[in-house]
Amino acid sequence: MTVHEILIIVPENGLLVEVAGLCDIFARANLALPESSRLPRYSWKVVSTTRRKTIEGFSGLKVLADAHLGEVDPTRRHGTIFVTGRGPEVGANQAVSEWLRLAYRRCGRIASVCAGAFLLAEAGLLDGKRATTHWKRTEELARRHPEIQVEGAPIFVQDGRIFTSAGATAGFDLALALVERDLGFAIAQNVARDLVLYLRRPGGQSQFSTALSREARADSPIRALQTWILDHLKDDLRIERLAERAAMSPRNFARVFAEEVGTTPARYIEELRLEAAKRRLENLDDSIDRIAVDCGFITSLNLRRAFQKHLGISPREYVERFGRI
Repeated sequence: MTVHEILIIVPENGLLVEVAGLCDIFARANLALPESSRLPRYSWKVVSTTRRKTIEGFSGLKVLADAHLGEVDPTRRHGTIFVTGRGPEVGANQAVSEWLRLAYRRCGRIASVCAGAFLLAEAGLLDGKRATTHWKRTEELARRHPEIQVEGAPIFVQDGRIFTSAGATAGFDLALALVERDLGFAIAQNVARDLVLYLRRPGGQSQFSTALSREARADSPIRALQTWILDHLKDDLRIERLAERAAMSPRNFARVFAEEVGTTPARYIEELRLEAAKRRLENLDDSIDRIAVDCGFITSLNLRRAFQKHLGISPREYVERFGRI
């Protein structure tokens, strides 16, 4: 059985939780394999971007890398290359970008965590592609690289062989998604449970979301329906329409949905609409009446009832506590 080789490039002065989390997820995936196929499926190396093998993080914590980038042949095939978030250093970036340009030709896939997207951008690998990074830096990425279609909301984005993820722990979501792709839903779910992480829905889940941690299996029609629901919160989402879209009877749909998602369709949709309304209120995008309509509550009265039911406060009180100043 082929071992999938992973190279994790770690610049100086970043958040070392990123590299530690990635290594732990892939190590747990190896342990989660059935006894009959317990040979490791992943191997990895941690690489520094300077001539020093000791990487010092933002907190002062140090990690000993397996090699520095100059010792790694960029023309050698790697299964996956991860670039974690970078610190404020500038001198090493050009050399790293050149190495990435060469390595991309033969690697299976390349991924960034947080501001690691800037290194991919500087290498020209994101030109004409969709990408994301930490929400605080999406505007900077778009300004410095107008050729990239920057998306500020998703926890991670895939465009071809390139994956970009948002802030530090969004890299964990991406790693779990790659494990699910490589080894299946059961293994990824086992890893997520073991590390007490959410196995999140790929793609468009918001960086700020808490309600979207519920998801069905990747190969399930319910998962595809969940994706569709996110783009149609304003629509009529009665169970009959959802069942028709999933090509099921309403009764069977309600049963399968509850089994795979862990809640009823009505409860799930209410949670999603509430999350959408909370984000709009936090950013003070529009009036409460407009937000109620756009998020599928129809009236501000229904919105107020949902806030009281789930949060114990009114939408106006929520704005006072969490709205942008």
